[in-house]
Amino acid sequence: MAEPAQAETCCGFVALIGAPNVGKSTLLNALVGAKVSIVTPKVQTTRTLIRGITVAGNAQLIFVDTPGIFSPRRRLDRAMVTTAWGSAQDADLVALLIDAQKGIKDDDEGILGRLGEIRPKKLLVLNKVDLAEKPALLTLTQALNERAAFAATFMISARTGNGVADLKSWFAAHVPPGPWLYPEDQMSVAPLRQLAAEITREKLYLRLHQELPYQSTVETEVWKELKDGSVRIEQTIYVERESQRKIVLGNAGQTIKAIGAAARADIAVAIEQPAHLFLHVKVREGWGDDPERYREMGLEFPKE
Repeated sequence: MAEPAQAETCCGFVALIGAPNVGKSTLLNALVGAKVSIVTPKVQTTRTLIRGITVAGNAQLIFVDTPGIFSPRRRLDRAMVTTAWGSAQDADLVALLIDAQKGIKDDDEGILGRLGEIRPKKLLVLNKVDLAEKPALLTLTQALNERAAFAATFMISARTGNGVADLKSWFAAHVPPGPWLYPEDQMSVAPLRQLAAEITREKLYLRLHQELPYQSTVETEVWKELKDGSVRIEQTIYVERESQRKIVLGNAGQTIKAIGAAARADIAVAIEQPAHLFLHVKVREGWGDDPERYREMGLEFPKE
């Protein structure tokens, strides 16, 4: 008796694009089922291309959480926006996220105006539908579908998970046939050092997003596996001015201690081993104009 034929495997890249703070990182984490991208209320939290991986049936989905697309003003802004559009062009599928509660804003208009340049199949994802009025939602859906050729429209809440499973199934049904590129249990392609630095940056922003300017970054300087199975991690938080360094440290070092405790707990969960985290804060003037910093974040350094 002949053996039943095995289902053909599929594999593809899905770019999540949209304006800042529409919920791309929250959706990525919900799709993957684990924290692979940081989430804060601060605009432009995601700077690099964070890749999360999941399996749905016979399909392996590689999600790219891109930096929010907006009208860039500074060099770092331009690098992030260029990276976001480049990743969309290189993907197999592109999902445009729109904040259903806010509707079409200026940054969304800019994206819609360029969406026709994107080659891959495009999907419309209305996020935060739990916060939007139903009549407004239907009007918004119609208006957006009149603006671009979307293959499908999904209404979800990445925060609650409502609609995420259906969205994931659609992606799985539309990525191309091909072998899986990563082991079945791998959830991210971000190196652990980078993931740990991103987690600390998240805690930094959550604690100080009203006080700390946009120009701050975290780098993992030391990653040492210890004999007891734990890891010693030393990170440096770089800011641009001494006044910012004092804000991060806080009175008698209380702020940096709280940031470290919160980051250490999440890092230990992410790397699945005990972590000892040591944070330092240094002033690095003009780091936003240093090509080396851009390379470390996986961004191309804009010449102008």
